[in-house]
Amino acid sequence: MQKKTEDRQSQPISEEQPPNPMMEAMQAIGGKWKLLLLDTIRRECPKRFGELRREMEHITHTTLTAQLRELERDGILTREVFPEVPPRVEYKLTELGKQLIPIMDALCAWGELYGKEKP
Repeated sequence: MQKKTEDRQSQPISEEQPPNPMMEAMQAIGGKWKLLLLDTIRRECPKRFGELRREMEHITHTTLTAQLRELERDGILTREVFPEVPPRVEYKLTELGKQLIPIMDALCAWGELYGKEKP
């Protein structure tokens, strides 16, 4: 038996609905920083943590770490720690992450057009 709940618009929704592909994608790559991080990493892969900190100066250390961990958890990035002093950590796109490259290319192209045509 499916349990019904009410959403904000008072429409019954089922808790056992099939997954929405857009929601799945947004859970993996949505948010303020994830696509920017992925774009930075794809342009120079692998990317060291310190390089990401310098290039993404508006993101806090804590947020950067959390976003990278989420992308790693979701199979989009790999993290490699080298046993050196000081420690070196590199991030690379996985095969799943590389599938996002054409999507990021399309978003960048759209961003350029939008920047020229926005009201």
